[in-house]
Order: sequence, then C-alpha cells, then structure tokens
Amino acid sequence: MSYHTWQRIFKLIGWLSLFATVAFLVYLFKGLNILNNPDALTKLLQERLVLGALLFFLLQIVQVVIPIIPGGVTTVVGFLTFGPLLGFILNYLGIVVGSVILFALTRHFGRQFIFLFVTEKQFHHYEKMLFTPTYEKFFILNMLSPVSPADIMVMVTGLTSMSYSRFIRIILLCKPFSIVAYGYFWIYGGRLLKKLL
Repeated sequence: MSYHTWQRIFKLIGWLSLFATVAFLVYLFKGLNILNNPDALTKLLQERLVLGALLFFLLQIVQVVIPIIPGGVTTVVGFLTFGPLLGFILNYLGIVVGSVILFALTRHFGRQFIFLFVTEKQFHHYEKMLFTPTYEKFFILNMLSPVSPADIMVMVTGLTSMSYSRFIRIILLCKPFSIVAYGYFWIYGGRLLKKLL
C-alpha cells in the first residue's frame, strides 16, 4: 500500500474510534445517567469487569500509538467507568505502554512515521525545539501538563538521542500528574458546572 493510503487508513481509524468514544460517553450520561446515578455503571460492570478493563487498557494503548484519537476523552471515560483507583491504574498503564511503543516506532521509522499523523507544518513547529539545550525540560513540562500535545511530543522525542531508559523514567514519573489533573478537572468541573447551571 502507498504512504498516502496508510495516512487515510489511520485517519479513518481515528475518526471511527472518536465516534465510538463519543457514543459511549452519550450512553454513560444519557442512557445510564451516571451523574445522578453513579451506581448504575458499577452494576453494569460487575459481571464484565475483567473484559471491560482489558478492552479499555488496549484502547488507551491504541489511542497513544495512533495519535488521532483524543486521549483526554478516553482518560475521562476510564475514571467514570472504573472509578478513581482502577480508572487511574488502567489509564496510567495504557498510556505508559502506548507512549513507549510510539517512541520506539518513531525511533525506528523516523519522520515518515510522524507524517502519518501530523502535517509538516505542525512537525516543524516542534522540531525547532529539538536542538535547543532546554529540550528535555520542555519535554518534561509537556508530559506533566494535562493539556499539552503529549503524543506529538513523544514522537518528536523519538528523533532525539534520548535513551529508552531516560524516556521511560520521565513518562513513569510525569504521567500520573497529567492523568489525574485532566480526568478530575473534567469530571468534577462538569459536576460543578451542572450545579451552577
């Protein structure tokens, strides 16, 4: 298959995954009314917890490796579906594993892999930072932030000389902060907004 065909395939997968995620969110809020009845989802998962957890873990890996799917949406779904503890563990493990795979793929295939997902203009915006002495600090700050383009930063970092062990340490230490901040901001922010309205 041609390079452009692969680009279209990845974009299609991203859009389908986005549609499925939004549909599930609508089901959670409208069908199960989890804001007013949080026990409804717990009852639904009691018989399918292991399968549901495994599928969500795989989804989180995929949404990092194919950085078209909005990871923030799936992160919130994880907390809403599995609760604060298991939701965090599944989010954390899935995102860490996905980030390592994405880093490895970029290191192996180079820029051509990145261009499957981002335009050259987007790439060059981040590439300018690669050769600065503060790039690693810039990368760490992006991994800590809940609103940074984390997947793009992981791919760009795959082009640097950063070792696998250094990259994994940064991801392991930084990701808990961004996951918790993003998930809880949307969950509790949404509930607060509902009360205000």
